[in-house]
Amino acid sequence: MLHFTCDLCGQELHAGKDLRYIVKMEVFAAPEPLEITEEDLDQDHMQEISKLLDQMEQLGTQELEDDVCKSLRFDLCPECRAKFLKDPLGRDSLQRIDFSEN
Repeated sequence: MLHFTCDLCGQELHAGKDLRYIVKMEVFAAPEPLEITEEDLDQDHMQEISKLLDQMEQLGTQELEDDVCKSLRFDLCPECRAKFLKDPLGRDSLQRIDFSEN
């Protein structure tokens, strides 16, 4: 028998017995409209390409992929689903944090 756990509260959810919700999210870079000018066409971009390749070599494959697109999947119990739908970005919990002034 399959067992799932709510990714927010940790409650055990039994397949076929407990109601469970799946949340899927994708975070990806927003495409920007490309405007090419005559000045852009006249420039030599080899140095810029070389810098980009150096930066890419410093990062791992997973970091490069995550920078472009990241897919996330979570299992939620009914209570956590309701909380998630009320505040999907967690704004309320961020506002409740009260830092002392040291």
